[in-house]
Amino acid sequence: MARKLRIGILCHPTYGGSGVVASELALSLADAGHDVHVFSHEVPPRLARSPGLVQMHRAQGVPYPLFHSTPHDLAITSAILDVHRASGLDILHAHYALPHAVSAYLARSAAESDRGRPAPRIVTTLHGTDITLIGNDPSYAPLTQFVITASDAVTTVSHWLAQETRARFCLEGGSSCHLEVIHNFVDTDWFSPSSRREASACRRPDGPSVVHVSNFRPVKRVPWLVRAFAAALQGRAATLVLVGDGPDQLECRTVARELGIAERVLFLGERDVLPELLAPADVFALSSSSESFGLSALEAMSCGTPVVATDVGGVSEVVEHGVTGLLSPVQDIEAFASNLAKLLFTPDAARTMGSAARKSAVRRFSRAAIVAQYEALYWRVLGSAS
Repeated sequence: MARKLRIGILCHPTYGGSGVVASELALSLADAGHDVHVFSHEVPPRLARSPGLVQMHRAQGVPYPLFHSTPHDLAITSAILDVHRASGLDILHAHYALPHAVSAYLARSAAESDRGRPAPRIVTTLHGTDITLIGNDPSYAPLTQFVITASDAVTTVSHWLAQETRARFCLEGGSSCHLEVIHNFVDTDWFSPSSRREASACRRPDGPSVVHVSNFRPVKRVPWLVRAFAAALQGRAATLVLVGDGPDQLECRTVARELGIAERVLFLGERDVLPELLAPADVFALSSSSESFGLSALEAMSCGTPVVATDVGGVSEVVEHGVTGLLSPVQDIEAFASNLAKLLFTPDAARTMGSAARKSAVRRFSRAAIVAQYEALYWRVLGSAS
């Protein structure tokens, strides 16, 4: 490595895809010898469990009667300026357009006016709902469009999301902004089939199991999944393991009781020992109505677990139908239930697809290969600025 980079990463402190990818990227860059700082209003769970040498800046802001809510984004901007003025930052990598690309833009503008150190360059990674939901709301769309064009580089986690971004926010048929696709990645050493041996206690002895991991938001359609699971059983024994928490959990419990399968559905809540939960499962289920990539599906694949998913967004860029899993139309609950049943109750097919899923994860989405793409992008951005 020529010289180490000084990188500031802005992210949401979530169990979800953007927080996980940002945390894992920060840890990987630090392992490679770069000087890495993470800015967020809480410590991301994936970062909290790691001993990696990443400097964490928890910027929550100060409550004040004038504000309806604590302005975390302004506190993060100030924290970035403190670090930049003290030791310098080459790159600000904002995960999510709002508010993090805005905070990065404000920090870069303030650093330019300092006329001291060179101002950091901005790389913005779009993860999905910052384009399709939040950023597309009329209240935020103009600002989202501005930070996309004001960034020095913009990446998306799938080709599908790049197309959506061009259609919604790029003028002149998409030629007004350059987008680079860098897929999400997985730590294939941590998420591995070996976790199956370490987690036998997570498996029931009376039949196969399907696992689902999400934040239980409506877009994840977990109650829909519970109904599909019930249709797949047809009197046979199997277990649905639900990992995570969120607004739809109560409805899921209600649906399971109404369908008479409450004893077959386990609610584990939020967990951060995912390999030990993913690897023992016979199937991983992804039932979303919209999904820009499907990181949880990739993590399951890396553990050697095949995926049953809805064919939405960028999922087909991760799961190859008939090879590493099975895809069905988003509204076809009968097809989804049939796919679940096929892999739950045909173990040879599940093992074959699980083995192919592991090979695909290692070949296409390994941490080293994807992190190298980000490093190359950082150097290109800095080279074009010099």
